[in-house]
Amino acid sequence: MTARPRPEEYAPFYAGYIDAVPDVDLFETLETQPVELDQLLAEADPDYAYEPGKWAVLQVIQHMADTERVFAFRALWWARGETSPLAGFDQDDWMPHAPEQSLGEAFTEFLAIRASTLALFQPLAPEAWGRGGEASGHHMTVRAAAWVLAGHVEHHTRILRERYGLG
Repeated sequence: MTARPRPEEYAPFYAGYIDAVPDVDLFETLETQPVELDQLLAEADPDYAYEPGKWAVLQVIQHMADTERVFAFRALWWARGETSPLAGFDQDDWMPHAPEQSLGEAFTEFLAIRASTLALFQPLAPEAWGRGGEASGHHMTVRAAAWVLAGHVEHHTRILRERYGLG
């Protein structure tokens, strides 16, 4: 599997996500995260937010799905050799436009997106992992995008445990 990305492969603000990924095979992490998340959500109140102004549990899952889609698209873009810059996205601007769905529906959507992400990454040739480009005004490689995806889920899983009291 692909090695942990070097700092020059991503903007410094992504370091926390990449550092959050365990020192195991990245595919193992990407495959097991949904199982852990499913266990956390088993008895979650989808409308619970740990303080005013913070996202509810449902919105956290919707955000995770959105982010997975965006970073997987970026990885696809660069893996296929595209070099034109990609725009960023503002998660807070996106949230009011999230679909009306149950927590189960949102989690099912996340599972489908993660399966698609795995299907994108698994057959990549070794040289594709080092390709990259610009998104949100910063350079990133395919490898870094994959690790950020895993780290993003690790980050929100930890928050669901610590601040939302799940698990």
